[in-house]
Amino acid sequence: MNFSLKHLLSAAVCAFLFNSASVAQDAPKPATHGIDPSHMDTSVKPGDDFFRYANGSWLKSYEIPPDRAAVGVFSILDDVANKRTAALIEEIAKSNPKPATGQRKIADLFNAFMDETAIEAKGLTPLKPHLATIAAIKNKKELAHALGESLRNDVDALNNTNFHTANIFGLWVAPGFEDPDRYNAYLMQGGLQLPDRDYYLSDTPHMKELRAKYQPHISAMLKLAGFTDTDARAARIVELEHAIAEKHISFDEEQDVHKANNPWKQSDFAAKAPGLDWAEFFRAAGLSNQQNFIVWQPTAFTAESALVASASLDSWKDLLAYHLIEAQAGMLPKALVDERFNFFGKELQGTSQLRPRWQRGVFLVNGLVGDEVGKIYAQRYFPPEAKAQVQEMVAQEIAAFHKRIDALTWMDPSTKAEAHEKLKTLYVGLGYPETWHDYSNFEVRAGDAFGNLWRGNLAYYHRDIARLGKQVDKHEWSMTPQTVNAVNLPLQNALNFPAAVLGPGFFDPEAPAAANYGAIGSIIGHEISHTFDSAGAAFDSKGRARNWWKPADFEHFEADTKRLVEQYNTYKPFPDLAINGQQTLAENIADVAGLAAAYDGYHASAASKNAPEQKGFTPDQQFFIANAQAHADKTRDAALRSQVAGDSHSPDEWRSATVRNIDPWYPAFDVKPGEKMYLAPADRVQIW
Repeated sequence: MNFSLKHLLSAAVCAFLFNSASVAQDAPKPATHGIDPSHMDTSVKPGDDFFRYANGSWLKSYEIPPDRAAVGVFSILDDVANKRTAALIEEIAKSNPKPATGQRKIADLFNAFMDETAIEAKGLTPLKPHLATIAAIKNKKELAHALGESLRNDVDALNNTNFHTANIFGLWVAPGFEDPDRYNAYLMQGGLQLPDRDYYLSDTPHMKELRAKYQPHISAMLKLAGFTDTDARAARIVELEHAIAEKHISFDEEQDVHKANNPWKQSDFAAKAPGLDWAEFFRAAGLSNQQNFIVWQPTAFTAESALVASASLDSWKDLLAYHLIEAQAGMLPKALVDERFNFFGKELQGTSQLRPRWQRGVFLVNGLVGDEVGKIYAQRYFPPEAKAQVQEMVAQEIAAFHKRIDALTWMDPSTKAEAHEKLKTLYVGLGYPETWHDYSNFEVRAGDAFGNLWRGNLAYYHRDIARLGKQVDKHEWSMTPQTVNAVNLPLQNALNFPAAVLGPGFFDPEAPAAANYGAIGSIIGHEISHTFDSAGAAFDSKGRARNWWKPADFEHFEADTKRLVEQYNTYKPFPDLAINGQQTLAENIADVAGLAAAYDGYHASAASKNAPEQKGFTPDQQFFIANAQAHADKTRDAALRSQVAGDSHSPDEWRSATVRNIDPWYPAFDVKPGEKMYLAPADRVQIW
């Protein structure tokens, strides 16, 4: 459960993400420490539209770059992290690192990707053996083998809210629901190239238009990869993907962890999901000896397995070939890169320009050997003084949560005791991990961009399946230090705040404490509160899936969350499209509770005592303005529709509306009844 939009870490998608010369430059110093009045539009009443009051001038003047679907504090800080990372990679490459070292892997990986001339010269040669293997499939047993070989650890339900994959199924290796001390195997639904089942099933004009453009894109990709009869193949692929989409459960339903704990023995699959040769599938996936699985969406497994039996072999072979081409397109000639971007970038996200190649190279390195870069990044860009300052904020906010739990009149003492225990045992990682990922099983070859991506994803998969059944590292990180994001890991009862997110826009050591608490403090509070959101509340202090609530307490909690669902259902980014309050519930709970805890943490801190005004704004005003400015964001319509359809986070404009539920916001800006954002005290949702 991360704070921002889902971060695309998989190198397989880098083809449609971002030629540039040297980028060895560092972050500019912030123009102002604390809130930035030049971003505001004070002609807007804060009680009518707080987002535009805090960000109106910025919204009018800031243009979305042509290679972006959106721009905001996250993306601006991400640019800083990418430039720093690129500079580190250049530095490492120039140092001529020793063979077989982590730094050598970084240099060879990046340089192979940047050598466009070599990639063009190779053409389709690296792809052809893999396509030939698919073409040689003669029966459904061999199909099951190919589907098993395609399995990767490319899903993550609770940490990165990534519930499905383009492969038929996806593997997530994580602490078990019932056994959080051992790594377990979770299997999740897949088979779709588009982001979510609604892209295939929705009847809205926007989705129909995308589907009309998707099939010609598939045909174009197949033609560029050397196939004939591509229109007919594309039609079969769309038909099969549509059939798969009909079997998927909805995004808001799959976020319900109470429905996800479905233990299956390997011997259960043939009976519960007939159609696929499961023994051959698991053998090809390297999982023949794995007896226990947790199947997140069992109805999808039953239905997709039946489709393996009922759909034609040629349809499945075409789908496998097409999905392979999309996954590796970034390492292939420019024509394939451009065609992929034309659909997934321009049509799906509204982005008019492909990101510079160096940025795509940075994403590739971060996705495959990110911790090797992170070791240097954290040392250089996250000094101990900054870490100490953030640690103090974390301590204040955890203390605030303890007090808020104590003050709950509706919660039974036994439930409160477990909630306190969750906070006491919560691990908070700041800046960088205590131990680093080992990439020794990943062979990086100079000049082999295609092979490096293929071997990198496979090495990552093999590292994960080797951990099955072994002791869990409760302090393991799921992000690199150069990632602009933050995350709550409920099965570990842990939080990660990478160094890169602890930068200007969110955290500035020279800014007034009120601004820091309003910005990074609300993010800290957000992640702490995920411990008690609609998903986090299902896990106890050890990360075990266990109901630790008294029935009456949980009924009260669910009643409050229902009110929050209803509140967010009223927000409409487009006349024909509203936010799904159930789909975004966990993140909305975390926004409300996190902002409240950050406010309490600030007022409990020594820094709040006799704090001065800044540029005419009181400390409380600074706190709330800083929070809204941390959510400054402009998003293209296509990307915004995509987010509303398939993201667990509400768009930033509506995340900033969290203030409506925070009592101190009202006197801070003299918000009165009749103003558009005003909520009567009884209508404000305050869960914790």
